[in-house]
Amino acid sequence: MEFEKTFVMLKPDCLQRGLAGEVLSRIEKKGYRISEAKTAKLSEEFLREHYAHLVGKPFFPQVIELMQAGPVLGMIICGENAVSGMRKMAGATKIEDALPGTLRGDMALSTESNLIHCAESAEIAKTEIERFFGAKE
Repeated sequence: MEFEKTFVMLKPDCLQRGLAGEVLSRIEKKGYRISEAKTAKLSEEFLREHYAHLVGKPFFPQVIELMQAGPVLGMIICGENAVSGMRKMAGATKIEDALPGTLRGDMALSTESNLIHCAESAEIAKTEIERFFGAKE
């Protein structure tokens, strides 16, 4: 097992529905530590960089709209195998594939309103942490 840092972002739908407390509680109960957190309203420029792999998709304008519907809560999560652990905890992106017991399986309303973003790898986590929080040591 490896101690890691990862980037996790609670999306506007999570905050609007008042689920942040439950999500944070589940993260902490799993043994992860929230080492830094802040809320932010995301610009279109930020979202185009963050979701660059989706920019050409027909649903990308909806991603922009949903992610600008309110503030997000960006966090640095630390712990043993934090990257893969947080992705497992979040559950599948597509709501029909999200298993009960995962955050999305238990609380997401749709594939578009799926509560949470988790970095896909340690390298991506480092990039996303720098994008959201600035350079870290």
